[in-house]
Amino acid sequence: MTAIHGRLAPFAGWGVLAGALMLSGAAAAAEAGRDEFFWLGEINKATAVINADEGLLPADKVPGIAAALDRVIRDGDRPDAKRPSTVISFEPLLIEAGGVEVTLLHAGRSSQDMHATYRAAILRDDLLRLADRLNATARTLVALAADHRETIVPNYTNGVAAQPNSYAHYLLGHAAGFERDAQRIREAYGRIDRSAMGTTVLNGTGWPLDRARMADYLGFAGVVDNAYDASQISSMEHPVEVGAVVTSIALHTGHFIEDVMTQYAQSRPWILLEEGGGNTYVSSAMPQKRNPGLLNSTRSDASTAITLALGPMIQAHNITPGMSDPKDVEANSAVIAAGVKALAGLDRVLKGLVVDPRRALEELNGDWTASQEIADRLMREHGLPFREGHHVASEIVTYARARGIGPLDFPYAEAQRIYAETVAGTDFPPVLPLGEAEFRAALDPAAIVRSRVTAGGPQPAEVTRMLAEAGEKLDAQDRWIADRRGHVDAALERLDQDFRALLSR
Repeated sequence: MTAIHGRLAPFAGWGVLAGALMLSGAAAAAEAGRDEFFWLGEINKATAVINADEGLLPADKVPGIAAALDRVIRDGDRPDAKRPSTVISFEPLLIEAGGVEVTLLHAGRSSQDMHATYRAAILRDDLLRLADRLNATARTLVALAADHRETIVPNYTNGVAAQPNSYAHYLLGHAAGFERDAQRIREAYGRIDRSAMGTTVLNGTGWPLDRARMADYLGFAGVVDNAYDASQISSMEHPVEVGAVVTSIALHTGHFIEDVMTQYAQSRPWILLEEGGGNTYVSSAMPQKRNPGLLNSTRSDASTAITLALGPMIQAHNITPGMSDPKDVEANSAVIAAGVKALAGLDRVLKGLVVDPRRALEELNGDWTASQEIADRLMREHGLPFREGHHVASEIVTYARARGIGPLDFPYAEAQRIYAETVAGTDFPPVLPLGEAEFRAALDPAAIVRSRVTAGGPQPAEVTRMLAEAGEKLDAQDRWIADRRGHVDAALERLDQDFRALLSR
């Protein structure tokens, strides 16, 4: 073998489970510098610039208001400084820095639309972080597939060896699932990438606020159109939708892990983890055991992600619109962090897999996973109805297993006899229409894989096509992530420049 490549308050019992991930989610936001405090500062900066330009702030008050806001932001950026995360805790700092006149900024605003806006902005950043991790893991998966175009392995249904397949084709099937997860991220991002600012509590305001310009400064693609929807409906469904995306990713991760885990129950697996490096560990009592620790921890991480992802859905259930239950920033960031962690574990698994192509082929040839090809050839080449051919193949398998005969050693004369007995009493000729060479070829797993002609099958031409398309989709996703990040960064840079100009008035 060689190596290849915030809190869930209503659910106090989940505290231990969620705590570390909530911290990691908060840490990720802090590392990016875009926590609630950051976005409250940006919202206030945009408000100051726009309302000054629109004449909604007295011109003589603008420099003092801008200076007070700048001081609060700079103070909050100091090491170990407090960074208030709510409007009602942020505003006293503004008043302390610039007097009560600073609250002129609050014209036509509410904590409802401001909090809904920063929650969307933070989820937006979190989704891009998840998209990055998903694309990196998917690239590892596709690269592994490219290395195993010629590797023929058994695939399983109902937990039983079913048919031969190329390992590349199998891996590309998993990659297709992750591509749909990437689509889900893009779709969710598009719905979350809308600004609630200017909707106030739920029905707008008498102040003529420029909602579109506010959205542009904060890097949003547009506004939430309906003012009631902005803070009462859409802001509650955002974490639920993100939870659904993470759930899908975690399910795909768990499915792959479990497929590998089934090999560990065998005495001679054809796929294992490379020993050492944190991949495996020795049993404390049984010297022969090499427990797949990385598989276990990754499966556990995927289960944790699903557990946390269900939280927002449960919290949003049976409450009136706009309630805060599912909106906790730390808890919702923890859902994303759990998905990122599971994907990172899967990436390590993929890089630590050890595949033995000879052992995989031996397993295929040790059982009758190629037997369907007998029925297929009898029908495709010789016109025997599939069910009749299936019966012939089934009788061959029954006879062989009862006597411990593998497909490589099955006597052709017995195949002829079983065929004749099976079709006896029918109108079909009693002579097996498959010659011995054709009969042997029908039981060759590699030949079966090569001879597939269905679009999307494991034959080399189709695998080559799918590998190329998978690479193109990953490249496109990387560009999408970069474009979204670039759009937000450019918008915030414009806002900062315009706010600096405001300070100098």
